[in-house]
Amino acid sequence: MKRVLLAISLMALTLAASPVFAQDRAGTSAAPELLIPVGAKYEAMGGAANAFVTGVDAIYWNPAGLDMASGTGGALFSYRQYIAGIGVDYLAVGGRLGFGSIALSLRSFDIGTINVTTENQPDGNGQQINPTFFIGGLTYSKKLTDRISVGGTINLIEESFGRVSSAGIGFDVGIQYENLVGINGLGMGVTVKNIGTEMKYGGSGLNVQAQIPTANVGLTYYQLQAASFQLPSVIDIGLGYRRALDEDNSVRVMGTFENNNYGIDEYRFGAEYNYLNTVFVRLGYLFSRTGVALSQNTGNVSIFNGTTAGAGIDLTKLTGLGISFSYAYVPAKYFGANNLFDLHIAF
Repeated sequence: MKRVLLAISLMALTLAASPVFAQDRAGTSAAPELLIPVGAKYEAMGGAANAFVTGVDAIYWNPAGLDMASGTGGALFSYRQYIAGIGVDYLAVGGRLGFGSIALSLRSFDIGTINVTTENQPDGNGQQINPTFFIGGLTYSKKLTDRISVGGTINLIEESFGRVSSAGIGFDVGIQYENLVGINGLGMGVTVKNIGTEMKYGGSGLNVQAQIPTANVGLTYYQLQAASFQLPSVIDIGLGYRRALDEDNSVRVMGTFENNNYGIDEYRFGAEYNYLNTVFVRLGYLFSRTGVALSQNTGNVSIFNGTTAGAGIDLTKLTGLGISFSYAYVPAKYFGANNLFDLHIAF
């Protein structure tokens, strides 16, 4: 198992250092919605979730953590108030079976109504469209030993607006290792996400009316051929450490580096204070920069730079129902802050 972990980790590090994963091509990938994090619990900790995320929360961050959950299963209902009035709804449900854990997930994006514009009517032609973005996932995870777990997710991606649409398939794979190098409480996670098919738009919305200048046939229709684009592949490598201060109090700290094939690399840090497994206070920090050394104050940065915060309450001890709530506050440059809300149900 140690050799397997080492091989996967070295592969991820090699890919992260390769030219393919070292380019800044922001805005040129397909399905950028794949990179919008879901779940308040770990977004409050800056998204530094790779090493310790477990249960249905793990589906987005590291599918290997699905089978690391202490219970038999759970469900997550989450909403994110994203930028520009976009809403992100997320539903996941999963459970442990005899051969590992399986989960289903669904992400939908409420973009709202958009006025239709054309070359001849740039201010709008009176029509409106409602874009539909949808991601459905199937996750499998297996705990190989008491310390090592692996997992993978297959995502079906569908986008449509007006009379055009596109579809693709993406894969996530991950591994988690607890008590790394024999240190109790030290964990590691490695994830490769969004490896899959290219996406290309098609449909009657690409038909255009034109006249052949060399033939007397009047107006006819042509269909524009849209270009194909790759999915926004990323590699996450994370470390974390957790420690019980006494019977009632515990803390954990985490850090994750994300290498983005099409955008800006991100450095995420987070911490959580846990009181009686009932009340949780969370802080995080997001940092990103590309094109220059970290010590220089220039270069491109993500709009999600800065401090994140949140809290959670678990009502299991009070009600016995396995219900918990989480909230996260994520500031955004140029836009209003993102607010995330979670409802967890353990069973």
